[in-house]
Amino acid sequence: MLPVTPPVNPHRMITRAKDGFRMATQPFTLTASTPSPIPSSVCASLADPNWRAAMEDEYGALMSNGTWELVSRPRHSNVVTGKWIFTQKLRADGSFDRYKARWVLRGFTQRPGVDYDETFSPVVKPATVRTVLSIAVSRDWPIQQLDVKNTFLHGTLTETVYCSQPTGFADPAHPDLVCRLKKSLYGLKQAPRAWYSRFASFLLSQGFAEAKSDTSLFVFRRGSDTVYLLLYVDDIILTASSTELLRRTISALQREFAMKDLGPLHHFLGITVERRPDKLFLHQRTYTLDILKRAVMADCKPCSTPVDLKAKLAADSGPPVRDPSQFRSIAGALQYLTFTRPDIAYAVQQICLHMHDPREPHLTAMKRILLYLQGTPDYGLLLRRSSSSDLLIYTDADWAGCPDTRGSTSGYAVFLGDNLVSWSAKRQTIVSRSSAEAESSAPGTLARRPPKPMGTSSSGSYLRAIAR
Repeated sequence: MLPVTPPVNPHRMITRAKDGFRMATQPFTLTASTPSPIPSSVCASLADPNWRAAMEDEYGALMSNGTWELVSRPRHSNVVTGKWIFTQKLRADGSFDRYKARWVLRGFTQRPGVDYDETFSPVVKPATVRTVLSIAVSRDWPIQQLDVKNTFLHGTLTETVYCSQPTGFADPAHPDLVCRLKKSLYGLKQAPRAWYSRFASFLLSQGFAEAKSDTSLFVFRRGSDTVYLLLYVDDIILTASSTELLRRTISALQREFAMKDLGPLHHFLGITVERRPDKLFLHQRTYTLDILKRAVMADCKPCSTPVDLKAKLAADSGPPVRDPSQFRSIAGALQYLTFTRPDIAYAVQQICLHMHDPREPHLTAMKRILLYLQGTPDYGLLLRRSSSSDLLIYTDADWAGCPDTRGSTSGYAVFLGDNLVSWSAKRQTIVSRSSAEAESSAPGTLARRPPKPMGTSSSGSYLRAIAR
């Protein structure tokens, strides 16, 4: 057999191959780099360059912020200790993003009246978030998402608080000194309140006003210009009547605080937001699948309804469950899932009535909800453009349905235009003597009752104030 000669390229152009030039080929690496595991001790973190860099970034942020000053330890003073907390920050799709280290104080060692007083800090209500998003979609406003870096470091303390120096970063010249805090730190009992006060004071100085119905909603109005800002600790949703006004507001915030612009709203508090033409779709698919994995029901067969229509379960029906903590954990997770799932609100309310003493029938009812979620992980809340801004409330109640207290269960659904923005299912605190009395006592019912003042628990009052 004659040898086969390779074909000759007759083209006159000189290529690298014709000229005899060859490059060494590098094989492809098919294995992805694995991130460093979360360290079990400070010594292990300092030995890992990735985690050490994260710790140095955190310490540098604390020093540049002027968080403390080193002083001699006063006699009979309470020095709050701290520890390093390590976590791997993930993206919305679950992939690894970056290493994060925080120096967190052990706030449980603080003493009331000595190094802390008031601690309460409000967070935005879910109904307020849905209402503002509904308004933004209906008016075709841009919606932006912001994240504040080192949130609690911006708060200014009014109390005198001493803490130990960060482990591994103590001043080598003064290792016995303690830190007198000038700014708040993670772990302090008053840290959320200090941050909220600092942020709210700045917004008020810029012409914003706190909504009377929800103090975590800030509204700016100047003529035809309107800005809505929603604050949930360090996560911010910002929408404005024009793109230029939105950019000016973001620039003002970034000049005052270390803040990252995350672009158009896409992932907020574990909720995925998909922007569609004239619509917003809110869902918690990833969170739903995570709940099923935690309950070891990721491979279960789905069912078509979340609750059995038979009579309500009594508190003492059946033997106690083996693991009450697991029951309470899953029930709490299902409560948060109702942020975008009104279809399970009633079923979740029924199992949450028995979190203090869960029984086997209650666990069966919980599994029924999980079976329903297995078949509907993609369900969510659709907010569409609506020409109407009317507030419409539907409400109903049963009569003496609870087998333990003979209390009635009432529920309501609030629509802003065509969009569902608030809903609830709740057992009434009174015992009604008739079905008419049970229905007239349901939340959202305005008949036979004078309207409640602004800022009360009436669902319609504060939603109407936001929608104005």
